Amino acid sequence: MSDSCRSGQSSCCCSGNSCSVDSSCCCAQTEPWVTGSVDTPAGSVPIISTTLTRTDMFGAWKVRWGIGRMNYTIDSGLYAVGEPKADSPVLVSANYKLTFDTLRKELSGLDCWLLILDTKGVNVWCAAGKGTFGTDELVRQIEKTGLGAIVSHKRLILPQLGASGIDGTQVSRRTGFAVAFGPVRAGDIKQYLSSGNNASEEMRTVNFTAWDRLKLTPIEIVTAARQAVPAFAALFLLNLFAARPFELNTFIIYLGSALMGTFATPLLLPYIPVKMFAFKGGILGLLWGFAASAFFGFYSRAALLALFGYILISMSISAWYAMNFTGSSTYTSPSGVMKEMKIALPFISGAAAVGGVLLVLFHIFGL
Repeated sequence: MSDSCRSGQSSCCCSGNSCSVDSSCCCAQTEPWVTGSVDTPAGSVPIISTTLTRTDMFGAWKVRWGIGRMNYTIDSGLYAVGEPKADSPVLVSANYKLTFDTLRKELSGLDCWLLILDTKGVNVWCAAGKGTFGTDELVRQIEKTGLGAIVSHKRLILPQLGASGIDGTQVSRRTGFAVAFGPVRAGDIKQYLSSGNNASEEMRTVNFTAWDRLKLTPIEIVTAARQAVPAFAALFLLNLFAARPFELNTFIIYLGSALMGTFATPLLLPYIPVKMFAFKGGILGLLWGFAASAFFGFYSRAALLALFGYILISMSISAWYAMNFTGSSTYTSPSGVMKEMKIALPFISGAAAVGGVLLVLFHIFGL
């Protein structure tokens, strides 16, 4: 059962470990993707639909663009798919609704249990790195839902990308449940189950295709746009005192630099011939800086300060946003991200500082 049902958020029908599913006010039935319930020795468990609606798809589109991202969650707890029995498999996932939807749409025709951990609205891979998709939370949900009384076996199937957060030995010792890591992709779940829980090498391989990367870029673009607002407000104020006011070309150079880091670098990620994301973005930002400076006529003796200033600023902006993408990529580990930040941040901040000083000298003081 879900945590909302267990906690009795709707006092008219929720009490203790169960809900009265015949009552329209039952908390577990407030979600449109809950289609009914199944009675178990530990209480009533919501049955979920495996069909995504337009509302689900619109919700996914919104969070891709950063709209309501931190609130796109479901209640943790136990759910049913189809008509599961005591010997049906138990799949484990995160309470980020985008992850939940991605999994449940692949479960059509299956009878299984779905144990959802409270990952604070974070996907499995990132939550495993943060520790919320972890051993303690898995043990807590097993105990809280009374899973041991519901199923007759002691097996859990977890997503492979959650392996870094789970100590299977501890889970077994504390709960008696054995942990198996299933395939990387939810789309392989049916084949994995039908093959007797055997994953092929392909199922174990992490693919991070161009489409996978591009799906993550909208929220990066939105973040860059939000951060640009105070920067351009400051430039507007500086223009009141500038010998050479900042013009539209400044906005275009910033926009291009941000897109180099948030869009072009993820798209071209495997093809840029350096390892660190920040330096990948820095290369594209450098190329953009040279091209934009040429287009806007900064290749002259009178505009040398602007030329080098915009090149350095473009490089640092693109490198910064490309480095941020390390947290979205399966190419890196948490330790790898920290190592890259330690190396790249001094270069990014140094380039930004020097570029900023050159532009101030050129625009404000007219040098």
